[in-house]
Amino acid sequence: MKIVSRNEELLRDALSCIPQPGSRASLASCNKLIRFEDISAAAFKIQCGVQKTPCMYSRLSKQYGMDIYLKKEFLQYTGSVKERGVLYLLMSLPQEQQRKGVIVASDSNFSMAVAHHASELRMPVFVIVPTSTAPARVRTCRDLGAMVISYGTTAKDSQVHARRLAQENGYLYLEEEDSAVYLSGLGTVGLEMYEQVPKLDAVIFPAGGHCGLLAGSAAALKHLNPHISVIGVESESFPVLQQSLKAGHPTDDQACNNHHFYGDVSGVCFGSNSLQLTGKLVDKVVAVREEDILISMLRLLEYERATVDAEGAIGLAALVAGKLPELKGKRVAVVICSGNLELHLLQQCIARALTLDNRVCRFSLVISDCPGDMSKLLEILAREEARVLDIKQERTFVTSELFTVEVVCTVETRDKIHTAQLRNALLERYPTTAWTER
Repeated sequence: MKIVSRNEELLRDALSCIPQPGSRASLASCNKLIRFEDISAAAFKIQCGVQKTPCMYSRLSKQYGMDIYLKKEFLQYTGSVKERGVLYLLMSLPQEQQRKGVIVASDSNFSMAVAHHASELRMPVFVIVPTSTAPARVRTCRDLGAMVISYGTTAKDSQVHARRLAQENGYLYLEEEDSAVYLSGLGTVGLEMYEQVPKLDAVIFPAGGHCGLLAGSAAALKHLNPHISVIGVESESFPVLQQSLKAGHPTDDQACNNHHFYGDVSGVCFGSNSLQLTGKLVDKVVAVREEDILISMLRLLEYERATVDAEGAIGLAALVAGKLPELKGKRVAVVICSGNLELHLLQQCIARALTLDNRVCRFSLVISDCPGDMSKLLEILAREEARVLDIKQERTFVTSELFTVEVVCTVETRDKIHTAQLRNALLERYPTTAWTER
């Protein structure tokens, strides 16, 4: 059955062609926009290979004054929404190319998705990464079924080597670009959310350089209901999409290299297909601070028990930062698209987020080095219900009067109000208390 809507003219032209072996293997070789039928076909074809992830009502709704539904794409097998586009792309390849195999050159979510689904489809798959790649990422790609080769000191070295291997052996070299096939697979997210949450008012997606998820899903949602507001969120540090939309073409700013913390949302804008769709179908693009992203990660961990990375948390960060006041009282879906955060980075992010949220604070004060004075300080902290995380005493290099000790204390509080109460109690007893500003 053909479904026609007012947005049909915006989704013109058919599925883009698949690159042929021996070519550069650019997925965006055919500059065509996608149709709703392409997304529906993708949904049917990949339904047995990817999870239909839940879109659940969140306890964060009361805190932010709207009905929030979280689309938990981080529950995909490789922890990323990229699986949808990758699987549809691989299934669309000619059988001869499937037999020869594919090759990628990065340690990104895209590469992990290629490694997993190519292995499931019994395709030879190779991942080329720089020698500086984290051992955990290398192990993950190998566990997913890829042959991983460490080559070169930079990503460019790995890409050149991968292209050479592809040309010599007949592999298809894949880069994450915005072919209609790939965008159609990613667009199935919008299709699912429309089915899962009735009467949606708005949907929030991560944006940035790799805005294929935003563009593909916007195509599906605007076809089904043109009144649903589609919003993209990117980082203030890397406003790649906003710059590209303003310029009217993908930006090629070399300063926007992928940042370790931000991942794909800090990359350069990779194609005109997704940019055209975004410009025509997306209602709004906003930017958020790094602090808002960190607090968003903390909220998701506490309220949803969801461990996500910056790309996964950036959509909710727009609500945390109060960037979308027009959504108060509305029914809003937020896509949590990725959960691949390295353990050492997770620890740093949560510690920093607790500080930003005024729940971990540090102060210093000088007390008499006499028996009982330290006990009095601890009694005040206990009375104010502050949890002591760390306490240090400095006697040798104290610049105040003799026989005194400087105490530096790190404590945990409930919230900003509790922190203010503690601060007032300490200043009342110790007027020289110095609070370490975050």
